[in-house]
Amino acid sequence: MKLTINNLSKTYSNGTKAIDNISLEINEGMFGLLGPNGAGKSSLMRTLATLQLPDSGQVLFNDIDIFSNKISYRKQLGYLPQEFGVYPKESAKGLLNYFAVLKGISSKKDRDVMVDYVLEITNLVDVKKKHVNTFSGGMRQRFGIAQLLLNQPKIVIVDEPTAGLDPAERTRFLNVIRNISSENIVLFSTHLVEDVKDLCKEMTVMNSGWLAPKISPSSAIDQLKGKIWETMETEEKLDATSISYIKLSDRYNSENVLLNRIYTEERVPDTFFSVTPKLEDFYFLTLKGT
Repeated sequence: MKLTINNLSKTYSNGTKAIDNISLEINEGMFGLLGPNGAGKSSLMRTLATLQLPDSGQVLFNDIDIFSNKISYRKQLGYLPQEFGVYPKESAKGLLNYFAVLKGISSKKDRDVMVDYVLEITNLVDVKKKHVNTFSGGMRQRFGIAQLLLNQPKIVIVDEPTAGLDPAERTRFLNVIRNISSENIVLFSTHLVEDVKDLCKEMTVMNSGWLAPKISPSSAIDQLKGKIWETMETEEKLDATSISYIKLSDRYNSENVLLNRIYTEERVPDTFFSVTPKLEDFYFLTLKGT
């Protein structure tokens, strides 16, 4: 099972090039699409969900063109947008039953079985009689997963699903996503590096409509070993050292001293000390190169 993107481009009427001639192959499991707000991630998600057409390029799901076969593709698709509305004063179970009818599950017995299943897998059984518009952000996101699972999709697209969730809600939601990724393609779009590090087998970075080559999070970290440093030197003093470097971030240590975190492959002064690379370093380094 695979999703293949070939030379995909999309430019909006205001001149914004949201998707810039990208190609990518995504296989079974969790795939992370990491990038800042405005990178083009949501445009790509909407295109892959066939909610908008590209200007050029092709997307194949198991070698079938998704834009020429929208109906059959959508039967295998589950999509959770960044924001979605719910009907007020409707229980979780009642709303899921309604969505099941819309998805073509005509038998009441089959609907009951599927609704109970998705409530169980998303840990919403205890609140199935509560109105969805009273749910917390995390519960509502889990409900979003429940409704997209009703048609047992083979490809799941989730767009910025953990934005705004507190740590406990985020953990519960990510556990649900992890459980459904083993036998499906799950495309997980986020600007949060820790989501990708914790979940994804493979990933890419998107910025200004452009995609970096795909890589595993562990390989991304490994290729930076011996190249990430921290120093108390100011940026002015760093420039005076004449080494070629890229500043990635800065932080205050336990003594409230500001440390600059940099990438360089050159020999560094004694005032630098080597540190263990993080996926965040790879992310910032990739953005600097776009």
